[in-house]
Amino acid sequence: MGGTLYVLTVSQGNRRDTQQNMKGCCGGVPGVPGSHGSAGPLGSPARDDRDGRDGTIGEKGDRHETGAQGGKGASGKIGPKGPKGAMGIQGGKGDLGGKGEKGEATQQLNWKQCLWKRDDSKDSGLIQECRFKKKHGHTALHVAYGRTLRINCAVCCSRCFINFYDQECTGPMTIDAVYYTHANNDIHRHRQIEGYCENIPAGDVRVGFYVGKCSSYGVTDAYSVWNSVSQIMIAEMPPAQQ
Repeated sequence: MGGTLYVLTVSQGNRRDTQQNMKGCCGGVPGVPGSHGSAGPLGSPARDDRDGRDGTIGEKGDRHETGAQGGKGASGKIGPKGPKGAMGIQGGKGDLGGKGEKGEATQQLNWKQCLWKRDDSKDSGLIQECRFKKKHGHTALHVAYGRTLRINCAVCCSRCFINFYDQECTGPMTIDAVYYTHANNDIHRHRQIEGYCENIPAGDVRVGFYVGKCSSYGVTDAYSVWNSVSQIMIAEMPPAQQ
């Protein structure tokens, strides 16, 4: 069906009047619907397991303290003994060591006691002899004599001493004692003399107890053995320390 299309321009102010005029004036039919517009852009995809809204981050939990250390466990069983290792290579011969210091004599105690009981009023000379077997040349002899001694005079002195091979000791000194009185008291007392003598060779040694006069005095009335047991003690000892 042909016809002429009229385009009517209507301003904003007289739109209403124009519509009314068109209805009453012309009685035209509605126009053809326009075509569909183009599709809009796709929306962003939804997040997995969410309803589209970001939730707030929860507060950080409290940190727990480290617990106390547990007790020591029981010891395990001792394992089996391992196999014996192979013998090592024999080492070379070592250097010869230096000469060691001279050691002290190692010996059993060597001693002797000579005893007798008799009266002896001798004023000078040998009273008793005791023989001793000395084992070593570098040792010393310890000699002791004990019994009742006395002198009987107004003013006098008597000397008792020990001899070795009929000679007095010179290493280090003589072994002796003196008895002096200035009244006729005639006192009898037990007395003892003793000492050490060195530089005596090994072998048989004759040890004798003697009585004699003091220096500046003559022979006096001595009573070296009276009504008691007499003894000479001899022992071999290591040398004294210097």
